Amino acid sequence: MQEKLKQQVLNTFLLVMRPVIRILLRYGIGYREFAEVVKTAFVDVASSDFGLRGRPTNISRVAVMTGLTRKEVKRLRDKLGSGDTIIAVKTTPLADVLHHWHAQPEFTNSSGEPRALSFTGGNDSFAELVRKYGGDVPAGAMRTEMKRVGAIVEDESGQLRATSRGFRPGSQHENLLTLLVHGAYSILSNIAHNTDSERDDESWAHRIAFTTSLQDGDNRQLRRIAKDRIKEFSESIDDIFMTYEALQNAGTESQEHDAIAVGVFYFEEHDKSAKYEW
Repeated sequence: MQEKLKQQVLNTFLLVMRPVIRILLRYGIGYREFAEVVKTAFVDVASSDFGLRGRPTNISRVAVMTGLTRKEVKRLRDKLGSGDTIIAVKTTPLADVLHHWHAQPEFTNSSGEPRALSFTGGNDSFAELVRKYGGDVPAGAMRTEMKRVGAIVEDESGQLRATSRGFRPGSQHENLLTLLVHGAYSILSNIAHNTDSERDDESWAHRIAFTTSLQDGDNRQLRRIAKDRIKEFSESIDDIFMTYEALQNAGTESQEHDAIAVGVFYFEEHDKSAKYEW
């Protein structure tokens, strides 16, 4: 029975890996390079998550669990310890400015919507917004870039208006990294948590709606409806995040915080070779 369950899990990962491999090949990454990443992940997780009495797993146990040699485990642990594998996907000054334009009371109206801002002129101007939340980026450069990506418009009187709460990163490469970390990693972490029989806390919310009964041609309409509904939902959750942020910023103590993500997603299968059934 255990071998049968193991094979079912492996077969499922064969499906899950298809879009991953598609991305890797698109960026010219072959098996050998990816295998190194996978081995490193095996050693990292086995070392940190399966120790005894709160201590990291020793090299011999990691070798037994992963099937790697002790020499290989040591090499990969040294690699992890050097910091070479750290992934840094950070928010950008543009995203921070947009976020706080929708969050801070001096830049929003009585309904909580972002106000139209003059470029300069006091504590509620665009220049002041950028000074507070745009790092060392000049206000003029920020205005130019926000116009370019369609995040703001400038009317005839020079007032700047936010047209979006978010934007796509400037390149497909940046977009890929952001989506993998904040999308794929988040949902897979959710699945790992909810399927852990030894967890001692509550499950995390995860809801999926699906159908296999749509008529041909309905996808386009459903895709548009889903996009609108997801946008409405994500903005309502972002409003809640902003409320908590405002309460925390009002405090005097600075402390570390866990990353929290709430996501909904829409999916259409176009991979005719993917072997699975709903």
